[in-house]
Amino acid sequence: MTEPSRAAGPPPGDAVPDAPAYRRPLGLGREQWLQYAALAALALLVVAPVVPILYQSLLDRPLYEAGGVVSLDNYVRLFTEAGFGEVVLNTVYFCLLTTFITLLIAVPMAVVVVRTELPGGRLFAAAMQWPFFISSLILGFGWITMYGPAGFVSVQVRQLLGFVPWNLYSIPGMALTEAVALAPVAYTFCANALRQSDASLEAAAQVCGAGPLRILTSVVVPLLRPPIVYSSILVVSVSIETLSVPLLLGQPVGIEVFSTFLYRHGLKSVDPDYGVLGAASALVLLVTALLVILQAKLLRDAQRFVSVRGKATRLRRLDLGRLKWVSIAAIILYVVLGALVPIGGLMFRSFTLVFTPLQSPLKTLTTANYERIFTYEAYVQSIRNSLIIAALGAVLVAALAMVAVMVSRRSEFRFARTVEYLALAPQAMPGIIVGIGLFWALAFAPLGIGGALQGTLWAVLIGFGVRALPGAFGSIAPPLMQIGRELDNAARVSGADWVRTFVRVLARLLRPAFAGALILVFVTMLKEYTPAVFLGSADANVIGTTMLELWVQGNTGSVAALATLQIVITAAVVAVAGLLMRGHKDA
Repeated sequence: MTEPSRAAGPPPGDAVPDAPAYRRPLGLGREQWLQYAALAALALLVVAPVVPILYQSLLDRPLYEAGGVVSLDNYVRLFTEAGFGEVVLNTVYFCLLTTFITLLIAVPMAVVVVRTELPGGRLFAAAMQWPFFISSLILGFGWITMYGPAGFVSVQVRQLLGFVPWNLYSIPGMALTEAVALAPVAYTFCANALRQSDASLEAAAQVCGAGPLRILTSVVVPLLRPPIVYSSILVVSVSIETLSVPLLLGQPVGIEVFSTFLYRHGLKSVDPDYGVLGAASALVLLVTALLVILQAKLLRDAQRFVSVRGKATRLRRLDLGRLKWVSIAAIILYVVLGALVPIGGLMFRSFTLVFTPLQSPLKTLTTANYERIFTYEAYVQSIRNSLIIAALGAVLVAALAMVAVMVSRRSEFRFARTVEYLALAPQAMPGIIVGIGLFWALAFAPLGIGGALQGTLWAVLIGFGVRALPGAFGSIAPPLMQIGRELDNAARVSGADWVRTFVRVLARLLRPAFAGALILVFVTMLKEYTPAVFLGSADANVIGTTMLELWVQGNTGSVAALATLQIVITAAVVAVAGLLMRGHKDA
């Protein structure tokens, strides 16, 4: 007669330590408490901004007024009285043009850098990703400084040609500026796919007599359809939610898109129409959610494009001949004119009183812009706030993402899939929607919680954290999937419960991935500012909101100084992280 066996236990003859006895409050083990806590935290973060928006969109009066009646009148007024139809057309035009320019930049350059013999290929591969670390707000400031109507480059071109052949304050100008900021994202997706694909198909095409260009257009590019689809929908989603470029380039000439419409009706209006604001926010939320669903559906058939098999052919780069010099020129043009010139001009502007080719900037060199920043406590506080939010948020968001990944991918929790969906749901929540929704949620939170958080750094941190969570989850999940389940099983056989297995085994193996998530979240939250427009206060400003205020006041020198400080901080963090994580492929 055999003795009762423990779950997944070893043969009776083996020496196995007794499993620790853990308390079970309310009949639940500690792993269940942790799993339900993760589910509750994620549900609260996702539901809190969404429910107030949807509810307000159906009310005939503000949320804080009693006696509200549910109806669809807000949606009717949105399209008939508020001029929202033109806003929709402008948004569609802006998003489609931004996506087209982004792919036009990113896809050919990814193919050329990864699949062809390119002198200095590693340098160009790194250069293509530099703009990712710069917020589109700062890039917009830089483009205005250099290419605006009174910009340094524009003035010189006008002197030379008699006119300026571009108009930055237009939808094409907005789209080009935004595309320069988003191209590194699309480039990364396409480049990673190309590095992982099997080169045997290209070899077969060469055997059939195809030249390098024919191979690229007929074999390599068609295999990029999944990352192109993913990048396209991601760019459209980001273009819908972006506030910086439309606010800087569109609002001065009366071009309104979704984000600036919400900004004008929500924050800048003396008497906000909360019903129209709620209806517009709900519509934007619906569109972005549908885009995320469409993205998943289109990529469901991505197996048709699988080219990585058990025996992969070694990558052999193609020789484009003289065309490689054209490719190098195109990459240099993008990096230099798209990023280095605007950012360099902005940084140089931070050290001058006047920045114009009509007078030598060297004659007006000064440190007054930085002295002004460090003299006024409000400006210093915005820098301090950004660093506190980015540092603390990186730890909290990365930790929540780690737990969410473990629960969704390495547990028998009955709501595991729900946890994953909730962790990724903020992809469909634009930053301005998060700001508006959380503002309303905190205004009507029970037990005085909302009043205690409203206008504080904690409110801003929550808004930024919601936005950064999907990125952290996505950076930790793939490395976990590469760890075999036999390690979990071995720990459980030895008597460890789910929590102990997580802490003692998997968490240690995931340290590089966790560190990578920390850096990613830190940079993301340092660049972020949109939710703070609605959630911040005089004491909870961040660098981005302070730069917007200074820009409106016409204080471009201080804007340039703050932007330079943010760039330097980001570059220093990324450089140090790169040195510390050298040799860790999972980070």
